[in-house]
Amino acid sequence: MTRDTILFDINETVLDLSSLKPLFAQHFGSESVTSTWFSTLLHSSNVCALTGVKSDFGSLAGTMLETLAARMHLQLDAAAKQDILGAFATLPAHPDMRDALQRLRSAGYRTIAFSNSSIKLVRSQISNSGLAALFDERISVESTGSFKPDPRVYRFAAEQLDKPIESLRLIATHDWDTHGALSAGMLAAYIDRSGAPYHAQYLRPDAFATTMTALVEQIIELDSQ
Repeated sequence: MTRDTILFDINETVLDLSSLKPLFAQHFGSESVTSTWFSTLLHSSNVCALTGVKSDFGSLAGTMLETLAARMHLQLDAAAKQDILGAFATLPAHPDMRDALQRLRSAGYRTIAFSNSSIKLVRSQISNSGLAALFDERISVESTGSFKPDPRVYRFAAEQLDKPIESLRLIATHDWDTHGALSAGMLAAYIDRSGAPYHAQYLRPDAFATTMTALVEQIIELDSQ
């Protein structure tokens, strides 16, 4: 089977959320809550996926900012909220992304942006990151009414690409996302951007590295076998 299409998770995998830290320090008094906010956002999207709640990632992101502020007994005005959400659309790429994408494309791979974000947001993110020319397509889960890691969204991506799901590989820095892809029948590859251990009870990908450069070399080697 020909394996020539790689899907990339976007937030944290391709784009660096650490650029939001100064904004969280300004509006929440601590940059450390940046990861808390994003974790609660992912938790909320998972709950929506499991229980059939129809929402979108941007709305959930705003709701979780409000929830975090309430838990910290802070007042978050509309301007502060928009300040953070607006910056979410202009996240920079991780430094290893450009070379890795170019390497895959030179090796004959199609590269696909695949995100829980709305199609409008993911297009803005990819464009603002300077990587637009290095992605062949952008796919959002929004029209499915669900979020990753719902198996339906991985099947949806395969349908959009008109490819057998088992011929596709997802690259992500979230073990729940790689586990979700593997559970749905995709291949996967994990990039360790945080140093946290991979969940011991999740399905584990056959490619695993701490840099995107090393990870794509593993994938190319695996696919050549």
